Amino acid sequence: MTATAADYTWFQRLFPDLAQALCVTLVHKVPPPQLLARLGGRDEPTRTGAEAIVDAAFDLLEDSDHARQFLAMTTVDEWTLLIEPSGCLGVIEENALPASAGTRWVSHFIDIKGIDGFLWAENTVKRLTFSPGLPDYRWGTTPDELLDVMHRSGFQFWAETSDTAEFLAAEAALALAEHLTGVRITPELLRDTAFVCGSVEIG
Repeated sequence: MTATAADYTWFQRLFPDLAQALCVTLVHKVPPPQLLARLGGRDEPTRTGAEAIVDAAFDLLEDSDHARQFLAMTTVDEWTLLIEPSGCLGVIEENALPASAGTRWVSHFIDIKGIDGFLWAENTVKRLTFSPGLPDYRWGTTPDELLDVMHRSGFQFWAETSDTAEFLAAEAALALAEHLTGVRITPELLRDTAFVCGSVEIG
């Protein structure tokens, strides 16, 4: 059964600080230390739970004069979950595509200003990229392969817009990522995980 935006309505309610600006990336069979190395990062102290990684991310931005981005990682089955509070490295193609060599890379970013992005890459090839808020426009080598899944996940296309239905772009992106990876992000995962942490230079 396809995951839907309705499966993730808890996200902004339970983790409002994290939901303000967030990039979530899932990478197949690349453990956290290897992923950090691919991104050219350095180690940071472990943090437990969403609140702690949000605080650490903003502290690092301030202490580094906005020169470094905080990364929090954990292993979920065969995947590494990478969370960037107030970051977007996972959807920046010049970083993500080389880092996707030999693996599947699924990433999405959204912030409270409505800026967003979704990227699915396979072995440095961009399969699909689009704005979750404007799913009618899609690019990549297979831009329409997931079109039916996107409809079922809850993305709102122009022909389906409604004045009464709430469009949950961030939640729909989480649902599409679950379809591509089989990984369901849960409140318990975000609240209780001891994350392996690192940081990368911004620029």
